[in-house]
Amino acid sequence: MSEQLLALRQQIDAVDDEVLRLLNERARLAQAVGHLKNGIIYKPEREAQVVRRMQASNAGPLTAESVSVIFKEVMSACRSLEQPLTIAYLGPEGTFSEAAAIKHFGHAAIGLPCASIDEVFQAVERGEAHYGVAPVENSTEGAVNRTLDLMLNSPLKICGEVMLRVRQHLLRKPDSLEGIRVVYSHAQSLAQCHEWLSRNLPGVDSIRVTSNGEAARMAAENPEAAAIAGELAAERHGLAIVARDIEDEPNNTTRFLVLGAEETAASGKDKTSLVISVRNRPGALMELLAPFAGHGIGLSKLESRPARSGAWEYVFYVDLEGHVSDPNIQGALKEVEAHSIFLKVLGAYPLAV
Repeated sequence: MSEQLLALRQQIDAVDDEVLRLLNERARLAQAVGHLKNGIIYKPEREAQVVRRMQASNAGPLTAESVSVIFKEVMSACRSLEQPLTIAYLGPEGTFSEAAAIKHFGHAAIGLPCASIDEVFQAVERGEAHYGVAPVENSTEGAVNRTLDLMLNSPLKICGEVMLRVRQHLLRKPDSLEGIRVVYSHAQSLAQCHEWLSRNLPGVDSIRVTSNGEAARMAAENPEAAAIAGELAAERHGLAIVARDIEDEPNNTTRFLVLGAEETAASGKDKTSLVISVRNRPGALMELLAPFAGHGIGLSKLESRPARSGAWEYVFYVDLEGHVSDPNIQGALKEVEAHSIFLKVLGAYPLAV
């Protein structure tokens, strides 16, 4: 070993020692804060502010994404000293929903896999989990309608969002493309990888299953099978990644909602989600949107869903830029109420970091 390499490693060891000392000092301070918060161990707005401040202060070479991952894991470990959070997600293990839960809450949180989106909501509503993570829209496949429908009547609030870059990989036990006779995956993943499968595995049967995690489990039991799933599924089921990033759209992203029982205070960079129903008459939608434009509020999403009240009645899901406590949003909502027959604030929460 060269003297230069040895000297660099000694410097790294010294830095590591100091990092560990500072991490434990931070953990002790976090414990003291936890005692003052009367058992409230997770504050979405505060954690978003911490990550943003660290990203703004970052001089590199670490990327902003790396800084986010590191500090979320630090906060996750500090939270767990008080009480580990239990997070319900759409299971089984190895799904993109689990990956989103880990991205937001860190590895110290306890995952609770659920068989359906309905069960994610129910687990949080019954107090079996502190929070839930549910997919709400995909950049190529559109809205997840079941999540939207459940939000309409659920007492839960949206307290955060997670943007997860969906990277689809081909997984199997043998580390080779040879001998594959069947590919398992969720219907959306099969659709997102249709062109790759046609080019690289022509004639191989594609079979839809309930989730990517289940696909990975099935592929682990059959040496002639492969699964389309994420890297987490490969880790969970001991599979090799035989082809990476096989999705047809390279920027495929899924947005997940973080659901909880409490409202979230403003963080400085927030989003407010609403659901509104208006009378079915000409000009109703224009009357609905005009107050937001009049108060200078940007809309990042407008999604319609059939209402259950009758034929050709619709509800509109709207995402606003800003927190519901902002005076301009408060003013706009008062005007919107005059033109609507139903209005519900689904939550105000920090933008994904």
